[in-house]
Amino acid sequence: MPPAITQIGECFAGEGVDAAHVNTVLGIKGGPVETAWATALATPRPGNAAFVAVLRPNLPVQPLTLFVNKATIAGDRHGELTWGAAQAGVAAGVADAVAAGTIAEADATGLLLIAAVWVNPDARAADAVYANNRRATAEALANGAAGRPSITDVLAARDAPSNPYYTPPAR
Repeated sequence: MPPAITQIGECFAGEGVDAAHVNTVLGIKGGPVETAWATALATPRPGNAAFVAVLRPNLPVQPLTLFVNKATIAGDRHGELTWGAAQAGVAAGVADAVAAGTIAEADATGLLLIAAVWVNPDARAADAVYANNRRATAEALANGAAGRPSITDVLAARDAPSNPYYTPPAR
């Protein structure tokens, strides 16, 4: 049975400029995710054009996945890595989530997914970008399905937040 509510997931995978950060929003066709999905697809912006993720040309992944780049395309190489390696990684990560049962195979065609994807403009290694986006997508979907993080985990980390770009001084 498809999720009755929207599932939101997040995952950061990898290190350095080839790392991936993926946010996922999964919901049923006919629900609010469909409205957001169609709106994003129909309203491209310069440097940010959402598109349907494919495993190969003419084979979109199921659930249908809208790839939304979070970083404005900053040159030819960045565009190739975003639309090539990252997109292939996202598509494979979605298929991995279905194969693992995170998304029930029977429900996949009745769902829509939005994947908001960060590819660093300084990224260089296509294979690392692919692997990191594949892992981040599958894990973001698993996190959304499991309702992670728990409020207990959030509260436990509140005095020691950090990310790859900043760690505040200890309190």
